[in-house]
Amino acid sequence: MQQFSLCFGKVKKDCLKFIKSQETKADKFKNKERMIKSFLIPLCFWISKKADKKSPYFVGLAGGQGTGKTTISSLIKIILTKYFKLNVFRISIDDFYKTRKERVSLSKKVHPMLLTRGVPGTHDINMMLSFFRKAKSKQFKKLKLPTFNKATDDRFNKKYWYDLKDKPDVIIFEGWCVGAKSEKNNTLKKTINSMEKTKDHNLTWRKYVNQQLKSKYKNLYSQLNCLIYLKAKNFSLLQKWRLKQERKLWLKNRTSSNMKIMSRGDVINFMQTYQRITQNMFRNMPKYASIILNLNSNHQIKSAVYRSK
Repeated sequence: MQQFSLCFGKVKKDCLKFIKSQETKADKFKNKERMIKSFLIPLCFWISKKADKKSPYFVGLAGGQGTGKTTISSLIKIILTKYFKLNVFRISIDDFYKTRKERVSLSKKVHPMLLTRGVPGTHDINMMLSFFRKAKSKQFKKLKLPTFNKATDDRFNKKYWYDLKDKPDVIIFEGWCVGAKSEKNNTLKKTINSMEKTKDHNLTWRKYVNQQLKSKYKNLYSQLNCLIYLKAKNFSLLQKWRLKQERKLWLKNRTSSNMKIMSRGDVINFMQTYQRITQNMFRNMPKYASIILNLNSNHQIKSAVYRSK
């Protein structure tokens, strides 16, 4: 406990500064010091013990939309960098979305619903596999990695991409479907929302997405050294948090003319594409994730469960 207090003293200022940058007047973080001291610092001690400087330690961080993955992963990075002096690189699976042009092509070849970014199959999986491979290479060379602009629903210009110059000690790879597993084909038959019923009545979209999880994504996720899961209580809570997220995005980008900010109806429809995999993760991920951070309905971590991995 004394170690945790010492760590908190060193990282408190930077962590609180970051949290403040994420707040809006209407939406303030509650119990932030407790979250850092009771949950994130012990988590960072756990990671630091496992990190081997010879090869990057890959931390997968998953959780439904709006669970706070960006905030949590950014705070973990601050603590590991500031207190443990580790070189940490953080990137989201969202940064690897296929370009809008590529998704238009995919939507014509396979199914119109694949124009909507999000589900497995809409990411550039070969680019991710290449990133994992190059990051582990003994002859590490600097890497240029994409960044995705959700406000325009397309990749940023290459001049805004990540420049990864030095080999990281820890790579935090976060995303809503990171670590998700495929389901059995017979469970795909039952529709779970109105969108599946009206737009995917012949199961083409569901089968394609599931096959992606079963093959290339399984290969990618098998390379993670550990998996942290932010578990919300239910799907309707995620919808509420995601709507709040979109509002924040709008406040940040309201002066931009080419942004594609979603209305409430858009968000609800958008999240229907995520629903099947998200609910599957609710059921199954606690069985195999290394660490489960349980969230209460106020968006706060209420407990942490550590499993061996």
